[in-house]
Amino acid sequence: MRSTVADRSEQTALVAALRRGDAEALRDAYVRYGPAVYRIAYRLLGSAADAEDVLQDVFVGLPEALRAYDVRVSFEGWLRRVAARTALMRLRGQRRRREEPLEPLSEPAVSARDDVDRVALERAIAALPDTLRSVFVLKEIEGYAHADVAELLGISVGAAEVRLHRAKRELRRMLRSR
Repeated sequence: MRSTVADRSEQTALVAALRRGDAEALRDAYVRYGPAVYRIAYRLLGSAADAEDVLQDVFVGLPEALRAYDVRVSFEGWLRRVAARTALMRLRGQRRRREEPLEPLSEPAVSARDDVDRVALERAIAALPDTLRSVFVLKEIEGYAHADVAELLGISVGAAEVRLHRAKRELRRMLRSR
């Protein structure tokens, strides 16, 4: 991620416009940051429909959530964190309700060995238990530090490290057995 004075100035102007309720600024933020919000939600939840719901929840609640935004931090980083928290809250709610997804995993078109490996890895990640998948996605895919993962999930840093180790071990097992 590049961080220049122009980027900071642009982010500051965008946040100010969002705080004023500027609809055009909300559209710009959605176009610019929506794909990252969707990606993190999809990876955490494993469902396109749930990821779309999180995307909508994040942007509908953005004007209110901005009250907690500190302009000294990256807006994109803060927004991704909001997306992760929103997805994790949805995941916790699903566990309580014991929901089963209605949509089957779609079969992507496979054209090369790398695509087969990527699809197998994505399926293996989706098959991990929620507690392991959340840590794996936040740490290995989204790049959060163990301390940030622990804070987002409400667990200790040691627990985050143990869960990551277990997730990697389980992924290796699943990928070897295919």
